[in-house]
Amino acid sequence: MKPAYLNLSQKELKARKEEAYRRLEKCNICPHECQVDRIQDEKGVCRAGSQVAIASYGPHFGEEEPLVGRYGSGTIFFTYCNLKCVYCQNYEISCGTEGKEISIEELADIMTDLQEMKCHNINLVTPTHYVPQILAALEKAVQKGLKIPLVYNCGGYESLATLKLLDGIIDIYMPDMKYSSEEVARKYSGIRNYPETVKKAVKEMYRQVGDLQVDEHGVALRGLIIRHLVLPERLAGTTEIMRFIAQEISPTAFVNIMEQYYPAYRAKDFPPLNRRISPQEYLEALEEARRAGLKIK
Repeated sequence: MKPAYLNLSQKELKARKEEAYRRLEKCNICPHECQVDRIQDEKGVCRAGSQVAIASYGPHFGEEEPLVGRYGSGTIFFTYCNLKCVYCQNYEISCGTEGKEISIEELADIMTDLQEMKCHNINLVTPTHYVPQILAALEKAVQKGLKIPLVYNCGGYESLATLKLLDGIIDIYMPDMKYSSEEVARKYSGIRNYPETVKKAVKEMYRQVGDLQVDEHGVALRGLIIRHLVLPERLAGTTEIMRFIAQEISPTAFVNIMEQYYPAYRAKDFPPLNRRISPQEYLEALEEARRAGLKIK
């Protein structure tokens, strides 16, 4: 199975890129819809301007097993974020203290470099605010011989219009489903309408790529991977999220229920986020998923 973007003509890929850049002029790339002119380097909520910035890139072996395979997932960590999570475990990157601006040509070269390192995919980590620049780099990378799947690794706060620009381009979507409560999402991540927005986004992602498909070695080729981080005292709303996935996405969806929460960044000022989750809280989350009808490994 070849990557989806190789089925698009260069003309179509260019048209998608140009439409994405037009949307930067009054930026509505994500649901914040800041309306700033990022072409002129005005900054909105995400604090990104016209140039793409990354913190690091390379083979990564800490991702989900179907992404890692033998040679690792080719991660590109983009600087800044459209979420403001008070417990962000990568806050140096999301706040912009780590990272540097690079050209579109350099981003394209990074993609092909990762392929030369035998990475199984290009894993775009926190890519939402840089979709136009990523499309521009992809256009060049295809001309340089890129031919491995693209992973869109995001926080789930996505614009449907932006996702539709990515239809037929992204092979593997990997969104977080962070919260089922509007109030909790506002308090801890500074985002409005998150539950409704993430549900619509995940439905669109699933429409585009379906359930996860792997090759004979178990390496992901195409499909949806959903992440859900368990938070203390059920703040993430696991029960409702698992029910939504089972009933409105797919009972065979690949869901990673994550237990690695720890109080990073400003979490100490926001109890109960000032502590790790207990083993019992994690086991309860797994049971909620099974009760909803999901097959959790």
